[in-house]
Amino acid sequence: MEPWLAAHLPVLDLALDAVRAVQRAAARAGRGARGADEPPLPDPARLAAALASDRVFALDGQPMAGFAQLSGFFATADGWVRTHANYPHHRSRLTALVGLPDDVGRAAFAHRLTVLSGQELEDRAAGPAGSGPHAGAIVARVRTEQEWRASEPGRAAASGPLVRTGQRTDPAGPGPRPGSGRRPPTGTSAGGATPLAGIRVLDLTRVIAGPVATRTLALLGADVLRVDPPDPAEIEWQHLDTGQGKRSTVLDLRDAHGRRTAQDLLDTADVLVTGYRPGAIESLGLRVPRGTVTGRVSAWGDTGPWSGRRGFDSIVQAASGIALLEGRDGAPGALPAQVLDHASGYLLAAGIVDALTLRDDGPGRDVSVSLARTATWLLDLPGRDPLRPAAAVPRRAEPAGARRAEPCRVPATETVTHGRVTTARPALPGYDDYAHPAHPWGTDAPAWA
Repeated sequence: MEPWLAAHLPVLDLALDAVRAVQRAAARAGRGARGADEPPLPDPARLAAALASDRVFALDGQPMAGFAQLSGFFATADGWVRTHANYPHHRSRLTALVGLPDDVGRAAFAHRLTVLSGQELEDRAAGPAGSGPHAGAIVARVRTEQEWRASEPGRAAASGPLVRTGQRTDPAGPGPRPGSGRRPPTGTSAGGATPLAGIRVLDLTRVIAGPVATRTLALLGADVLRVDPPDPAEIEWQHLDTGQGKRSTVLDLRDAHGRRTAQDLLDTADVLVTGYRPGAIESLGLRVPRGTVTGRVSAWGDTGPWSGRRGFDSIVQAASGIALLEGRDGAPGALPAQVLDHASGYLLAAGIVDALTLRDDGPGRDVSVSLARTATWLLDLPGRDPLRPAAAVPRRAEPAGARRAEPCRVPATETVTHGRVTTARPALPGYDDYAHPAHPWGTDAPAWA
């Protein structure tokens, strides 16, 4: 058997549990009080391809680089840091942080960091808005697991459930829109049941975790409309890799017309999913209607000193001790997939499905997950293997007759090609493909189907 997602930490176990949470929630939604048989186990090869989808993704037959030039591990005067500069504005803030021009190359950037303090870089990057052009740069000092667990943000990340849920005290008013809410399966999508048929989901997420959650809701039959600001544009291949089954539109919520349109969509939605920090939706002038289910993903959670900080899967791995556990000879390393993102996305989707199943005509429900809490879950799981074999890293399937030096690890059956785009198939058993490939970013009307 291939060592799928092999790592020091039990990555495959985490991934299986997260996907099975969605399976069980979907079974509860589709079969109600009658219950359901235990759903089938996901296929390890299919699961590995889905979680490492950036490795099997291809556009016009060409693979994509998962990280930008200035994203990654860098040695500092007092250890290591991990940076994230995939978006142009994050790169600009990062180069400003270290006092280098925006067009600096990786070698010069790396050399500059060797004389700087990683702790100081992390602290300055997390400074308040207005503290300089570097404010909002994404940098984390690489910590040991023991350092993280003993720290205040580490203790906050270990507290509470994996999926936080609660019922809101909504103001009086009309409840959920007529005809929405719990219902039996009304059809199939690429061979799978659609227990969320008729449910409308307004998707205000980016990058991986949030889009994976909403893509999963679309797989289960929901009408998902993703809304992005016009600037900065989403990374094209990243959107195509996580946008299957959804539609994509652009609205400027800083503009009065854009806010009105967004509020009209929200007023007739069943679910709102965001990647914003607490209070951000309200600060934009949007009002969450009574009865709406809200889902939110964050890097560090809602409590603790880091609750307002930005972060990504790779950054959480670095700060939480995972990077050093997965490294070699004292240098940090990474998990074989961005499993914190994907697992958090599946957990959020499962929580939202359950919230919809439990919803009635009363107040709405809130569901939230954080990458740091998922990281603690992974650190707490039994089954560490410091002598693990090299991971069977999923690779893009080759066309028939193609030759390469090493065999493809992922069978061609675990990927699907539509036109220019090759992507991983869904991780959930029983679903052979999404209802449709990702629409090009921002090309749909701001309206429900």
